[in-house]
Amino acid sequence: MMRNELNELAAFAMVARERSFTRAAAKLGVSQSALSHTIRGLEQRLELRLLARTTKSVAPTAAGSALLQDLSPALEQIAEALHRAQSVRHRPAGRLRIVMSRSAAVMVMLPRLASFAEAYPDVVLDVVTVTGPVDLVAGEFDAGIQLGEYIQKDMIAVRVSPDLRLAVVGSPGYFSSRSIPREPKDLDDHRCITLRLPGGPYRWEFERGRKSVTIGVNGPLVIDDTHLVIQAALAGVGLGLVYEEQVAEDIADGRLVRVLEDWTPPIPGFFMYYPSRHHQPAALSALVNALRAKPAPR
Repeated sequence: MMRNELNELAAFAMVARERSFTRAAAKLGVSQSALSHTIRGLEQRLELRLLARTTKSVAPTAAGSALLQDLSPALEQIAEALHRAQSVRHRPAGRLRIVMSRSAAVMVMLPRLASFAEAYPDVVLDVVTVTGPVDLVAGEFDAGIQLGEYIQKDMIAVRVSPDLRLAVVGSPGYFSSRSIPREPKDLDDHRCITLRLPGGPYRWEFERGRKSVTIGVNGPLVIDDTHLVIQAALAGVGLGLVYEEQVAEDIADGRLVRVLEDWTPPIPGFFMYYPSRHHQPAALSALVNALRAKPAPR
């Protein structure tokens, strides 16, 4: 009902300003007969004659002039609001709500954030970090970053990282009195740091050749952040399962020892995902292009 009333009032204002059904119909992109029908309907509903018509001219009545004076500021504000809304479609600006794990934020977002902020100063990234998959629509997010295996099939997904590998690591101090695990089943004899996901503790997954193994590990600590897993492993609390990239320097410098490396093949990396390509805001397109992973050199 509100939309019909707005259309009627906008049509009346156009005729009153143009003082011509012909010119007003052309600007509105409707037929003269349809425009006349709209104005008659408005006058009947208001029980007021708004336009005086002759065969040669059209002019607002006193009631029509008063209505036009009251309407003009509101219609101008609506037009400006629509223009601002449309500009978001063509110019990167405004706020984007993005959801991702803290690991994705550190590994994908932060390395490219400074250059993005420099290139698009009118875009604000409102980043929420979570553990586990999220329903974008229910959470009112514009997009998310997640491991490819967890993204729903009806989402548009764009790769934003190369494939990743997991790494089982522990401190030299931890291994000083314990044997090195050679197979996943050996983890039963070790303290493991468990990552908590929304659906429950993460079960460690391993694969070598055609053999796949899933282990429900146990240990003294359950936490919901891989960066805390790393800190706990460095402190000698137990073994942690984290992304190889996150601990590469710690392994190279001897602060952590990697085990079961031949049981951790590459997994699909991070992807940026969002519901639809239709009417995509320019800010989201700019972010996708900024984060898009470059193809690996051949």
